[in-house]
Amino acid sequence: MRRTLSISVGIAMLALMAGCGDSDDAKTLSSVEPTTSTSSTDPTTAPTSAPTSAPTPTVPPKPAGPLTQAQYQGVLLELDKRLDSEISALGRVKTEDSLDTALENLTQALNAESLKLGAVKPPARAVPANRVLQLRLRNAATAMRNGDTSDIGCGGLAYVSQALQRQLTATLNPAVVQLRTIGLIVGRTLPDLGPEPTGNRPSNGDVIVRTGNGGSGALRVKNGTSSDVAVSIVTTGKAPSKPHIMMYVQAKKTATVRRIGGGYQLYIKSGKDWNPQRRQFRSDCSFKKFDQPFGKNQGWEVQLQASVLGNASSSEVDPY
Repeated sequence: MRRTLSISVGIAMLALMAGCGDSDDAKTLSSVEPTTSTSSTDPTTAPTSAPTSAPTPTVPPKPAGPLTQAQYQGVLLELDKRLDSEISALGRVKTEDSLDTALENLTQALNAESLKLGAVKPPARAVPANRVLQLRLRNAATAMRNGDTSDIGCGGLAYVSQALQRQLTATLNPAVVQLRTIGLIVGRTLPDLGPEPTGNRPSNGDVIVRTGNGGSGALRVKNGTSSDVAVSIVTTGKAPSKPHIMMYVQAKKTATVRRIGGGYQLYIKSGKDWNPQRRQFRSDCSFKKFDQPFGKNQGWEVQLQASVLGNASSSEVDPY
C-alpha cells in the first residue's frame, strides 16, 4: 500500500514567497603723462598742466547668442557619440563586477552630459526640450546608480543588463520624442531591445524535465501561495540543477506527478516571468529545499502555504 503523508509548509515556508567664468567688473585706469608748457617771453607765467583723461571702464563682452538649429543638432550628435561607448559597455557585461563598473561609468557620463547641456544656448524653440533632456539625463543617471541587480541569480546577468537598458531608453524617451517634434535628433545610440518577453508561463502541471528511470513514487503539490512554482524532484546525491523531474505548478492550483524513480530531495523555486531557456523565473525569485528526504516508491502530498500546523521544515539554497 502506498503511504501518503500530508506535509504543510509552516513558518519556514512563509519566507518562500516573501522573496563660464564671471567677467571682471573692476575698472581699469588709463595713466596719462602730464605735459607742461612755458612761455619764453614772460617768466612770470606759471606752467600749465594738461587735464588728465577720465577713467575708461572695461566693458565685459556680450554673451554669445543662441545656437542655430544646425549648431544645436551638432551638440546633440556629439552627446550621442560620447554616451555610445558607455551604453555599449552595459550591453556587453559578462560578470557582476563588469556590470557594476558599466553602471558607474554610465552614471557619471549621464550626469556630465546633463551639466554640459546647462551651458548650451539652444535655439529659442528648443529651450523647453533642452530642459527636459537635461532633467531626463539626470533621472537616468539616478536610475542607473540605483539599478536593481538583485535578480542576477534569478533571471541571469543578461536579463538584468537588458532590463537596465530598457529602463535607460524609457527614461530618456520623452526628451527624444519632444526634440523629434521640432526636427532634432538625439538618442540614436540608445538600446532598442523591444518589450520584455511575455507569454512564457507553462500550463499548470506541465512536466518540464523528466530524466532517468521511472518508479512507483508519486507527488501531489498544492500551491496555496500567490506565486507560481517550479518543483524539482532531485535524485538523492544529485545537484538541483539536474533534476530527475521538474514540474510547474501555477499559483493557487494543484498538480500531481507520477512515476518517480528512487529516493529524492525536493526543491522549490518561485518567482515571476518564467524563462523556458534557463528554466528559471526572471524576477522575484526564491529558492528553497525541503530538509527531509523523500523515500523510494512512496506517495506524498505537499502543501505550499503558511500554516502554524506545518510539519516540514525548509531551508534557503543558492540559485539553481
